[in-house]
Amino acid sequence: MTQRLTRAPILTDPERAASRLKDVEARLLHVDDAVRALLLGLADHSPFLWQRVMRAPDRLAAMLDRAPEAVNADLIARQRAAARSETGETRDLDAVAAELRLNRGDHALLVALADIGGIWPLATVTQALSDFADASVHAAADALLLQAAGSGRFHPADLSEPQVGSGLVILGLGKLGAGELNYSSDIDLVVFFDPDIAPLEDGLAPTPFFSKLAQGIAKLLQERTGDGYVHRVDYRLRPDPGSTPTAISLNSAYVYYENLGQNWERAAYIKARAIAGDIAAGERFLAGLRPFVWRKYFDFASIADVHAMKRQIHAVRGHDTIAVAGHDIKLGRGGIREIEFFVQTQQLVFGGRRPDLRGRRTVEMLAALTEEGWIDAAARDELGRAYDFLRTIEHRLQMVNDEQTQRLPADAKGIESFARFAGFSDAEAFARELLHHARRVQAHYALLFEAEPDLSSSVGDLVFSGSDDDPATLATLRKLGFADPERVAETVRGWHFGRRPAVRTARAREVLTELVPALMQALGGTPNPDVALDTLDRAFARMPAAVELLTILRSNDRLRLLFADLLGSAPRLAETVAFSPHVLDTVIDPAFVVPGVDAEDIAAQYRGLVGKPAAYEDFLDRSRDAARQLRFVTGARLLTGILSPQAAGQAYAGIADAVLEASLDAVSRQFFAEHGAVPGGRCVVLGLGRLGARQMTAESDIDLVVLYDFDPENRTSLGPKAIDAVMVYNRLTQRLVAALTALTRRGGLYDVDLRLRPGGGQGPVAVQVRSFLPYQQAEADLWEHMALTRARVVAGDRSLGEAVMDQVRTIVGLKREAGVVYDAVREMREVVASEKGFSGPLDLKLAPGGLLDLDFLAQALILAHASGHPGLVGLDAASVFTEAAAHGLIPVDAARRLSDAYRIFDDALHWQRLMGEAESKEGASVALTRLAIAMGLPDAATLAAELDERREEVRARFVRLLG
Repeated sequence: MTQRLTRAPILTDPERAASRLKDVEARLLHVDDAVRALLLGLADHSPFLWQRVMRAPDRLAAMLDRAPEAVNADLIARQRAAARSETGETRDLDAVAAELRLNRGDHALLVALADIGGIWPLATVTQALSDFADASVHAAADALLLQAAGSGRFHPADLSEPQVGSGLVILGLGKLGAGELNYSSDIDLVVFFDPDIAPLEDGLAPTPFFSKLAQGIAKLLQERTGDGYVHRVDYRLRPDPGSTPTAISLNSAYVYYENLGQNWERAAYIKARAIAGDIAAGERFLAGLRPFVWRKYFDFASIADVHAMKRQIHAVRGHDTIAVAGHDIKLGRGGIREIEFFVQTQQLVFGGRRPDLRGRRTVEMLAALTEEGWIDAAARDELGRAYDFLRTIEHRLQMVNDEQTQRLPADAKGIESFARFAGFSDAEAFARELLHHARRVQAHYALLFEAEPDLSSSVGDLVFSGSDDDPATLATLRKLGFADPERVAETVRGWHFGRRPAVRTARAREVLTELVPALMQALGGTPNPDVALDTLDRAFARMPAAVELLTILRSNDRLRLLFADLLGSAPRLAETVAFSPHVLDTVIDPAFVVPGVDAEDIAAQYRGLVGKPAAYEDFLDRSRDAARQLRFVTGARLLTGILSPQAAGQAYAGIADAVLEASLDAVSRQFFAEHGAVPGGRCVVLGLGRLGARQMTAESDIDLVVLYDFDPENRTSLGPKAIDAVMVYNRLTQRLVAALTALTRRGGLYDVDLRLRPGGGQGPVAVQVRSFLPYQQAEADLWEHMALTRARVVAGDRSLGEAVMDQVRTIVGLKREAGVVYDAVREMREVVASEKGFSGPLDLKLAPGGLLDLDFLAQALILAHASGHPGLVGLDAASVFTEAAAHGLIPVDAARRLSDAYRIFDDALHWQRLMGEAESKEGASVALTRLAIAMGLPDAATLAAELDERREEVRARFVRLLG
């Protein structure tokens, strides 16, 4: 080796280097000028290499006396055979590890001497490092398999070659697979197994066995002692490493790559190589994987996908000017990664049709791309020279302290010293060379991707490709307001790995790659980004597909921001978007900003969306789609301030009216076609509760009573399947309820409650009109009359509806003793409190002093005084208080305070139902914070105090007024 040395580092501190060399020079047999210059350079610049020299000068002397190729071959052979002693006996794992570490230390010194001394070119250096790593993995696998054989768990056909026929497949990926390993690189391994051929003990499960074996290999290679370590092992390039065992069956791997494999995994498998285990089985697996890696057609979509990953890396670091100090020569602009992406992307695009482009080594593939005509000779030569330069610099950086680093020193003194170690006269000369190559790389890379759009985040790195966390990405997520960035990163990576059904297709993940940076920035603008992301993740878990939604969000900034706002503020609206992305079209329609609460207008919109269904089942689906879209528009208008909560309540009620009218008509047509019309038959649907009061929320159910009339002298229907009129309308009611509640492929419509009809849940589901008034006058309880204070006809025969409403007004206006009414209402409230209680400070309805107290109080005033003041009938609760004060029934101040409280509670309920939050027992919950923001209050504490104060006052007035 001595005679072939041609260069050495330039010294920074010659005196210190000479002093160090004195300590070992006497132990070396012969030191000529070339060797002395090289050793002085190591003493001056590399603590790691100098430690190797000092530890065993005799081994250094032996290396210097032989050709480096011969020393390399001997060390690789020793490493490969480390599982056995020189006599062929199996070593224990501690002895194997010691041998592996000793050989690695010698090999690291050998490669450094040949590299720094100018004996080996880059390709020889990286091949030597890769061959040695292959031998290390082979030896570790031998050692673990022999240990398993010794314990009777593994039965190889030939103990001298335990890996042959073992079913174990160990692939080297990345630079190891390509034979381009770094000086101090991790080694990227993937471990598979074939359970059908693995000679395991009967009954032994293969997955735990091979996973434990893989973990044992990693421990053997990367455990550090005073002698250092062998290699750091990275298993994170296996399929979905966050949710899979360390070793995976070959069949599972095939299924994953065929269905969920990503473009970055295709790029990784360009360099894949079977390096240990059953080599023949590994090569068969890689042959079977060729259709996944190499598409038969020119795959231009890969350019967008791979470039999106690269743009994510450079969302902020993407300066036109490349600084030298602190520059990352791998990931930075104009760095090694850009050369690799330049080559691998074009391999992915064209390699399916051009087998000559399927090679593993970067520089060789630059030549192949030139020969195939995809790049010119200038690109080949300039990128080739840059690759050689940057990889050499990378090795020098790693030789300083045996660290896996690609970042240059950040200070001027460090740059100056490193430049000399790399063979440059000074930092200025090094900087000129670095900038020259980096700018050429950047220029060629930019030309390849110049037509691609840029959706990168302007706030920082957002990289979710690959299998591990990018520190800069975690910092960006914190900056955006995410409280748990590690969990966020794992969630987004899970989407890329296809853990959610909605993003399992290749197209969905390609669009997702482009969208994620902008989407994360949009989520960062919501009050609670973590909750917003969780909502989206849950939607992806339930959605069958998300390509349409992702494409819309990618192409429209305004809709992306609105969707993020929905995720953070109104999860149920966001879920509507997730399942019906086209509803977002309504938001960009100019009519969106025009408030629409008129019932006729809403009914016309509903009919227009439903159209003319071909069949009853088609009507059910179209009705659900139409109602979903109209409810979404109403919720979005409420969220954006176009509608007030009170107006939104009227709009939601108008939608329900339209649905009920159309559903009754559709059900009736189908039913009467089967059974024939009923002579004189008419029916109406009475809406009660929030539907009747036109105060529906985003999540209200509907309280209904169906009333009907017919000719008592002709009570049989006139169709081929004639039935009695009473049966007709009860069955018709059941079908109407089914039309409203049934879950079709388009979801459901409303929950329906018929328990407010005469007889409650015990009698017929439909009520004859002729029995309605007598029942209410003679038999009904006061609570039934209370329900009628909010009744109105919402569908059915108009003339019958007028007659029914006359009866309702008669019933509500009956003369009653006020004290008796007040006592009964107060007792009824006590029964509700004892039976139902309330669920916490967000229970706006049942909590003492909440909406139920206010509704009961208003209904008490109506029933007690409507006979003398009919103007009380038909008003909402807040208006009842005002009207009652005008007639002197309650104090004016009390009316004002009760009306204000009602509006506040009712508004809060609308926001609560829109946001989809369950009533929480935690006063300081996320739900309360959201409500506070929606109500225009500074924080949850302020809202909680406001609600508590109002409830306390309402409760006191309730007791006082009804006492």
